[in-house]
Amino acid sequence: MFGDIFGKLSQIKEKMKEMKVRLATVTLTGEAGDGAVKVTVDGNRQVKSIDVAAHLLTPENKEEMEDLLVTALNRALKDAENSWEAEIKSATGGMLGGLL
Repeated sequence: MFGDIFGKLSQIKEKMKEMKVRLATVTLTGEAGDGAVKVTVDGNRQVKSIDVAAHLLTPENKEEMEDLLVTALNRALKDAENSWEAEIKSATGGMLGGLL
């Protein structure tokens, strides 16, 4: 009984490692302000780049830029979270029953 459980846990651990490697190659971009701010993250939810339109780089636009950055970052991270959830469900292949 315990051997089977430990075997499944070992399989899950290995699949999780493989999943993290795959997710590192997935890039997702969140945009705000009609593309004025773009944030790119990987599937592991690591920020890879931030692109801000030149017109936002003035003191008068500081607050707008901050708001757009938050919006773009949240969009990109939401997409990354969805990718992560899909990947983990695929990786575990039902081994965890209804836990995920």
